[in-house]
Amino acid sequence: MSCEHIGHIKPLPPKTPQGCEECLKSGGRWVHLRLCLTCGHVGCCDSSPNRHATKHFHATQHPVMASYEPDERWAWCFVDEEAVDIPREVLKYLR
Repeated sequence: MSCEHIGHIKPLPPKTPQGCEECLKSGGRWVHLRLCLTCGHVGCCDSSPNRHATKHFHATQHPVMASYEPDERWAWCFVDEEAVDIPREVLKYLR
C-alpha cells in the first residue's frame, strides 16, 4: 500500500515550536513531539500521558504527522497506518 495523503499536504511552520500546544496550555508534560503536516499543530506522542497528536488526528482528520524530535526524519499516516517519506518542503520545519 502506498499513502496517497502525503501528496496532498501543504506544510506550515510549527504553531508552538517549543512543545505540545495543549500541554503548554495545561501545564502537562510530554515524552516526544509530533508535527501535523497539514496545519502545523505540535502534539505529544502516544507514549505521553495525554496523546495529543493522536487526539488531533481524531478531531481534525489531518492524516500525516512527522516526528518533531531533533534529527528524526520520519512521518506516519494515521489513515493508512504506515510510515511515509517526508517531503523535502517539510524539512525546513523540523528540528
